[in-house]
Amino acid sequence: MMLTALWYRKNILVWCLWPISILYRLVSAVRRLAYRRGWLPVYRASVPVIVVGNLTVGGNGKTPVVIWLVEQLRQAGFRPGVVSRGYGGKSPYYPLRVESTTAASACGDEPKLIANRCGCPVVVAPRRSDAISCLLAAESVDVVISDDGLQHYAMARDIELIVIDGERRFGNEHLLPMGPLRESLWRLQSATAVLCNGGVPQPGEYAMTLEANTLCAVGVSDLAPPQPGDKVDAMAGIGHPPRFFTTLRQLGFQLQQTVAFADHQACDVQALRQRFTQYPLLMTEKDAVKCRHDVPKNWWYLPVSARLPDELIHRIIGKLKEQENGARS
Repeated sequence: MMLTALWYRKNILVWCLWPISILYRLVSAVRRLAYRRGWLPVYRASVPVIVVGNLTVGGNGKTPVVIWLVEQLRQAGFRPGVVSRGYGGKSPYYPLRVESTTAASACGDEPKLIANRCGCPVVVAPRRSDAISCLLAAESVDVVISDDGLQHYAMARDIELIVIDGERRFGNEHLLPMGPLRESLWRLQSATAVLCNGGVPQPGEYAMTLEANTLCAVGVSDLAPPQPGDKVDAMAGIGHPPRFFTTLRQLGFQLQQTVAFADHQACDVQALRQRFTQYPLLMTEKDAVKCRHDVPKNWWYLPVSARLPDELIHRIIGKLKEQENGARS
């Protein structure tokens, strides 16, 4: 959290990290070169692969884009499946297919959220090639969507979508750990499309917004959900919690307690029950998948959906059909 504060404001202290940042740049460049020259093996799937990733550390809205992409491709007649590293989850074996009975603690909160929302095949593994192989062997999938993995060059990809935080952009524009960048900004030029989540899109970027849906009970509840104007508490364990709290205020809720947790942090239901006692508790859908059992009736989560221009999905489908036609010829 301290580094994040330094990255998104002018602070001379970040220059103490400059030597490490230079080393990071060098290692990253050598690694990219090794994959590009064939010195390190690259796995290519038998179906098109779409990567949804970002350049910066922290949440930029990748998961809503993955869900949007699954829904749009299904409507167009495709059979998409999703692979993920499963960050935050610990399983005794990999690859792991995410089923309705799979705990978020095993597969990770984001894969669990995607599987719940989309009902599509989802497989997690530290090596995405293992996840894709498992997915293609078990499911009738004709396009693979990788949740994150932009920097995973061991996996060949056909389409790259980079999601950026339109409000925070790239902070001080330095590479880790001096700044929030995983790769330099030149990387934007090689992407199929850049999606600007909130803020003002720059030329060439697609405008993206997150639309709030109806509040849903985290567990089993016979209560009516809170309404705008009601006093509520809120928690968020995502990449940028203030975005969630701002959304709730814009919807008209009167926030009493707002508690931010680390991204992917495990949910301690008992500790939360002791902390939030007076008002209904609102959380993100990503938090809700981690605390489904033995929760109070007045805990609610707010699903959000990505809204993107039709032009983008038309462009993606066009590229997929071009590849399909090329494979046939």
